Amino acid sequence: MFDSARSFTLLSIGAATATIVLKLAAWRITGSVGLLSDALESGVNLVAALAAFWALTLAAKPADREHPYGHFKAEYFASGLESALILVAAAAIVWAALGRLLAPQPLEQLGAGLAFSLLATVLNGLVAWQLLRASRRFHSITLRADAQHLLTDVWTSLGVLLAVALVKVTGWLILDPLIAIAVALNIVVVGFRLLGETASGLLDHALPEAEQRQLEDLLAAHSGDGVAVHALRTRVAGSRRFVAFHLLVPGSWSVQAGHDLCERIEREIRSALPRTDVITHLEPLEDPRAWQDTGFGWDDA
Repeated sequence: MFDSARSFTLLSIGAATATIVLKLAAWRITGSVGLLSDALESGVNLVAALAAFWALTLAAKPADREHPYGHFKAEYFASGLESALILVAAAAIVWAALGRLLAPQPLEQLGAGLAFSLLATVLNGLVAWQLLRASRRFHSITLRADAQHLLTDVWTSLGVLLAVALVKVTGWLILDPLIAIAVALNIVVVGFRLLGETASGLLDHALPEAEQRQLEDLLAAHSGDGVAVHALRTRVAGSRRFVAFHLLVPGSWSVQAGHDLCERIEREIRSALPRTDVITHLEPLEDPRAWQDTGFGWDDA
């Protein structure tokens, strides 16, 4: 069943729906604003999971005339939407907590409420673990963002559970809204971090440093004996990588010989870095213009 990144979003949607029901039940029977804040964050999880399903469905579409490089950047729309929703949820939590801070209210049936919330927390933890594994398998920033958000939700829930338990033991009702505000601040941090990752992806960020070094080492192995590589450019779009470089060979080589070398290097790159599109540009080593052409658009200005 789970044979694609998109299929794992269905697991996330199901888990978010179940945890919302459990956490709302915990809030209704206890009246805890801390548990309400936890339920609101799970509502964000559901919307984010639905957005992830849409984004991964779009990202899986093949390249077409209007989108010759594919639709992979659609993943960043999901993470951007999730960032915005997280900040909205944080504002809603603070609003609810301030009212309870000014007028504390006793909590009821804490035992049953804590049991519901704990069950939801365990469910979130299991799903987050599965999503993290899937994000590495499919190289999906959308699944990784969803998993990180769920893990944050787990820690948030544990904090809320601790606060509510302390209210039961100490009778300090003010702990309930205070922990809700702390939850909101934690959510804001997560929201801005995801927003930063989204902006980085939309700005055509280069490959991660480790992959960049791996690529440079692979190209260096083919340099020498009349062969050189320059104008290397890389970028990441969702789960896809794009690599472009110029390959300089002796002008006396036949077109076929140069083409064969390009093909061999491209195969090695795709083998070392799966999901990579490679574009090579063949030039004569002896031509000074080949060395002046760095492949960057501003050279034409």
